[in-house]
Amino acid sequence: MRRVSAALLAGCLLASLTGHVFADDVEVAKNPDPWEGFNRKIHGFNDWADRWFLKPVAVGYTKVFPTPLRRSVSNFYDNLWLPLTIVNQLLQGKGGAAMNDTGRFLMNTTVGLAGLFDPATAAGLDYHEEDFGQTFGKWGVPSGPYLVLPLLGPSTVRHGVGRIGDALLFPPRYIEHDGWRYAAYGLWVIDTRSRLFGIEELVSGDRYLFIRDVYLQSVEFQIKDGEIDAEDDAFLDDDWDE
Repeated sequence: MRRVSAALLAGCLLASLTGHVFADDVEVAKNPDPWEGFNRKIHGFNDWADRWFLKPVAVGYTKVFPTPLRRSVSNFYDNLWLPLTIVNQLLQGKGGAAMNDTGRFLMNTTVGLAGLFDPATAAGLDYHEEDFGQTFGKWGVPSGPYLVLPLLGPSTVRHGVGRIGDALLFPPRYIEHDGWRYAAYGLWVIDTRSRLFGIEELVSGDRYLFIRDVYLQSVEFQIKDGEIDAEDDAFLDDDWDE
């Protein structure tokens, strides 16, 4: 309860801040990236860190470990994130989805051997992702400007604050032994990076603008649960028709 309360408190704080600093969210919509100069510097640092450190490690990981083992690692971490999803589904009033993912979590944790395997998908229990940033968006909290976080990548002010709650509900945080905790975080980062191979090839033109625009559109898509307004649909069509 304390973990959720801390996240809710962060959400209330964010609402008050955005209500004061970004009182007219229409202005943010007109210019979602007023901090572009700062963001580009952080983006450049993140690209450098990825090119020289994270990507080489992820490449080595995919070459050394076979696909079935890597798939089990991915399944394991997907399962660890499900409690976060379930909490946010409940906060958004998605009772049916919360029941689905609770069943999925229980099945994969038991029959799937701590989440290493995914029998729940075969049983018709689909996988969903929800976080506190999406919940704040559902509650009407303004997104605030686009923000690139060191090492964490694209975000917004709203989602940046939401990450506090996300982190509090990530089980490895509560591993008491430092070595095991760092190992759990490290393997999660490597697994996450390895999943981006292939996707990164789709990035074209100005990498910063491409990633920013795709991220902001993705966030809106998730908050609206895939429902795109007519104006948004026309905007996307225009973008891809160019």
